[in-house]
Amino acid sequence: MEQPPLLVGIGGSTRPGSTGERALRAVLAEAERLGARTSLIAGDDLLLPLYDPREPVREPRAERLIAEIAAADGLVLASPAYHGGISGLVKNALDYVEDLRGDARPYFTGRAVGCLAVGAGWQGAVSTLSALRDVVCALRGWPTPLGVAVNTVEAGFGPDGRCTDARLQSRLEAVAGQVVEFARMRRLPAVHPLDAALAAARG
Repeated sequence: MEQPPLLVGIGGSTRPGSTGERALRAVLAEAERLGARTSLIAGDDLLLPLYDPREPVREPRAERLIAEIAAADGLVLASPAYHGGISGLVKNALDYVEDLRGDARPYFTGRAVGCLAVGAGWQGAVSTLSALRDVVCALRGWPTPLGVAVNTVEAGFGPDGRCTDARLQSRLEAVAGQVVEFARMRRLPAVHPLDAALAAARG
């Protein structure tokens, strides 16, 4: 029996229970409800040495990050808006994807990537979301049609981690659905079953 698709969430900040991490968890929870397997790389997992392409040995957290991305069928990225752009913490983690340049699926090739950005206002959140999508394209990934900018002035998450805004929750669930759907489509057989049956009938 084929394993369900694996979705890996990456991002947030080092602050426990950050809005970015909670948004990631909401997307991954919906992905699990849809039948996917999930993994989260957030918080202290992102405390990585500054990426150095000349360094031949990676420390354990970096090794895990690279291995999880290589195994992923889909990804979800989340960054706080720092001065209108991706945080250094998240950008450094994404720089490590360069280690997959020689992989069978280089970088993010063949994978849908949901993008989430969090800011105390629309300007920073929207510009960060745009930057994330640009990075995904540069890494040969497919940004999902829907990305989510979270304006913490208007919506967020309660102490229990639940989203306090139904529209925001709906958008996060939609991103999960798009990543899972794309991952499953990529796993479809190269030959449609009907075509295979017709070819067999023709002998």
